[in-house]
Amino acid sequence: MATGYTPGLTVSPDTIISKTRRLPLKGKTLVEIGQRVGPETIIARAELPGIMHTVKAAAALGMEPGEVENALTVKIGDSVTRGQVVAHSSSLWGLIKSDAKATTTGMVEMVSPITGNIGIREAPTPIEINAYIPGIVTEVIAGEGAVVTARGAMAQGIFGVGGERRAPLLCVAERPTDTLTETDITPETAGKIIVGGANITGAALKKAAESGVVGIIVGGIIDTDLVEFLGYDIGVAITGHEDIPLTLILTEGFGNIAMAARTFRLFSERNHRLASLSGATQIRAGVIRPEVIIADESADISEKRAADGVEDNHALAIGTHIRIIREPYFGILATVTKLPSLPVKIDSGAVVRVLEAALPDGNLAVVPRANVEIIG
Repeated sequence: MATGYTPGLTVSPDTIISKTRRLPLKGKTLVEIGQRVGPETIIARAELPGIMHTVKAAAALGMEPGEVENALTVKIGDSVTRGQVVAHSSSLWGLIKSDAKATTTGMVEMVSPITGNIGIREAPTPIEINAYIPGIVTEVIAGEGAVVTARGAMAQGIFGVGGERRAPLLCVAERPTDTLTETDITPETAGKIIVGGANITGAALKKAAESGVVGIIVGGIIDTDLVEFLGYDIGVAITGHEDIPLTLILTEGFGNIAMAARTFRLFSERNHRLASLSGATQIRAGVIRPEVIIADESADISEKRAADGVEDNHALAIGTHIRIIREPYFGILATVTKLPSLPVKIDSGAVVRVLEAALPDGNLAVVPRANVEIIG
């Protein structure tokens, strides 16, 4: 059965891309269906409530909690600054005076007759989410965000670190087997998303971060170089929130692995085009792939896409290009040569459907179909 479903990476020069842009909490959606937006267009906005600070007014004024309300110099809803007097008392014909002062800048939200405390809440933190890609709003999620749809090229990677960024592509490598070194990081690479080949050295990664490079796309990296750059080891949780000045995307995996020719060609043909990229990766439930999107801002999203293999169709066939994602062949690119129809018992004892693939060295390998992904 050659049409077994196998999830894979999207590597497409022409596809329809839909991105759901959603706030982490309820807010206000600012766009409408059919509206054309740019990457920096604010889709939705919300406010994260500020921290509540307590002024122990009764204790500061030496009075009963129920008496604090009559000693207030402000009222609920007033804005105050840190150190401002919010309650005052005097005794012995004004000889003894006491003040309760704001411990933060914010708004007076409550006065408790039970504890005699005054609650002052810091200003809310605005949270905004932008469109990320240029396109058309095709769905509005009331109070949360919207779906933005565009047409263009898209390439997903195996692993990434760093958040969403946007900048022009700059192909630094001449071949997909090249390694990016310190000499490749020049004044021209500042403000760019640079495209390499098989690898980037740790020294080059550090220099890129210091030189204003926005993003890096390479086939792989030595894991110890990445750990040294980040200052810690990567766990199994989602990535993409690292406090680093650039975004790094690996298209093939860890090690010195040449970028797939199709992927390298996609970037080379779009040199100097503006791209959006995100390093967010999750490899367990709810898989999230790092991605690079080069949207065509003038393209009609209703047009039928080109038919010459522009996108992975998730169907295995003889000649399909795959990547093996389990040991002992992890990360190796191969080509399907046979698709046996009957399940086979493998070393673990499980009976599964397998495929035969030709490896780069000319050898053949039989692997479970679940252990591969289509790369086109």
